[in-house]
Amino acid sequence: MQYQDLVKVYEALESTASRLEMTQILASLFRSTDCSHIKKIVYMTQGGIVPDFFPEKLGLADKLYLRTLVAATGGNEASIRDLWAREGDPGTVTQKVFENKKQTTLFSQPLTLDRVYDALLKIARAEGSGSQELKMRLLADILHDAKPNEAKYIARIVTGRMRLGVASQTVIDSLAQAFATKADKPEVERAFNITSDLGLVGETLCKKGLEGLREMRVRVGNPIRAMLAERLPSPEEILERMGGRAMFEYKYDGLRVQAHISKDAVRLYSRRLEDLTNQFPDVAKALREAFEGESAIFEGECVPVDIDTGEMLPFQEVSHRRGRKHELTEAIEGYPVRVQLFDCLYLDGEDLTLRPLPDRRSALTRSVSITDRVRFSEARVLDDPAKVQGFFQEALQAGCEGVMAKSLNDDSVYRAGSRGYLWIKYKKEYRSEMNDTVDLVAVGAFHGRGKRGGVYGALLMATYNSEEDRFETVCKLGSGFDDATLAALPEKLDPYRLPKAHGTVESKMEADVWFTPTVVLEVLGAEISISPIHTCGHGKIREASGLAIRFPRFTGAFRDDKKPRDATTTQELVDMYKKQLKRIEG
Repeated sequence: MQYQDLVKVYEALESTASRLEMTQILASLFRSTDCSHIKKIVYMTQGGIVPDFFPEKLGLADKLYLRTLVAATGGNEASIRDLWAREGDPGTVTQKVFENKKQTTLFSQPLTLDRVYDALLKIARAEGSGSQELKMRLLADILHDAKPNEAKYIARIVTGRMRLGVASQTVIDSLAQAFATKADKPEVERAFNITSDLGLVGETLCKKGLEGLREMRVRVGNPIRAMLAERLPSPEEILERMGGRAMFEYKYDGLRVQAHISKDAVRLYSRRLEDLTNQFPDVAKALREAFEGESAIFEGECVPVDIDTGEMLPFQEVSHRRGRKHELTEAIEGYPVRVQLFDCLYLDGEDLTLRPLPDRRSALTRSVSITDRVRFSEARVLDDPAKVQGFFQEALQAGCEGVMAKSLNDDSVYRAGSRGYLWIKYKKEYRSEMNDTVDLVAVGAFHGRGKRGGVYGALLMATYNSEEDRFETVCKLGSGFDDATLAALPEKLDPYRLPKAHGTVESKMEADVWFTPTVVLEVLGAEISISPIHTCGHGKIREASGLAIRFPRFTGAFRDDKKPRDATTTQELVDMYKKQLKRIEG
């Protein structure tokens, strides 16, 4: 397959904001492509070259890419830097530089998909002494033979800014349309949710059809996409939804991890599918010592603790362990954690995700020994609102955020990658108008004035509409930032800067700067109100109006553990507004 054929598809995808059109474009591509290429196309279209949980990552630093671009084109470095400052998008910059190249390239060969993919994979794997020079050489080699539009997308993928707006759900729809039917989409989705490898799902569906998907199983080493919870404001409503009885657990203020244990290794994955093992080797060691079986997949919460008192500490303490490559021993000693296990998804060859919660909990407790560093979540089966409230208060006193309610019914399976009322959050903030924190995505920014001159004065924040696969604005966020955080915002956000609103962003407001939806922030608000200028839940409560969070404030927590599509959903905010309205009217 020629790389130019794939680039033409990318140009078609970029020319539309319609998810339906994107789906049809991709479905047509998949149907006309050899099965051996499906996996590579899926990864590259989403801006990667391997599944998210693999260690190989692209994302060349801007300075290194600029050096390569200058070397590959013979362009003027100062002119290219000036163009970069104006455009912000490495793809657009690269295409313009290539279009303005005066010299012609002799002996160039058309790029194939395999050649581009193999070069990108080698770039991602290059490390150690001399790795920068090797990356530059590998990249310059394919740029040498690239046409301007091909160079554009090579630049974007290698710098980690693909920006096509193709979400996993769109790829799933496209695969179902290409190789099955719309009615078969749940089977495609299920295969993705238990493997977290959409390229493998696409290749299997292409080669073996639906029967091949049905043969796919939960496997140690392939993280399962996390099951998520809904939220309700009172024990009475929770018990009513659960059929009068449920298991209530402490909701810990920590880092959710999925532990994969085999004879050879213990791997830890975040809910974003990042491999955390090297950041938490003490947790991996503690789990290995506590586990009494052959192989397993457990879920738990890494909770920071005071080593002297055993008391739980705030989430910010465990965040000090994230992303460290150096001084890890000091971090382990300075920020100790304990893992509180709450679910067992696989045990000694048996997939437990389709078994009800009581069976999974039993498998967990019989296969793990409690130690100082490994414990089970504090849990009780309750059927009385007063006892639920009492347990809730206990959880708060222990340093937790609240409690989780989990169904014990026969249908209480582990719904990988899904949100639903089998699990329900009950947090302390639900007691007031809207003091519950929400996780919102930064989609734009406004230049600061006065004391904030030279930095961003406010961010345009959005919820995620999972039904339409788009981000809908809900507030301008300017409070809660200290001076140091404000100063650091451009460095954190500018790698995702765009000249116009991203195709998945629905906004009536015109921001000064736009971003690819990437960075998630935790936000606290006073209340939710009807808004004629925000698009969150537009038309769901009142015609021609959306919802807005009034007096939003940044809590200080960047939710690096969440992808943008893991943020608070539009439907969640609509439900919160209705509950708030019910309390006010009552």
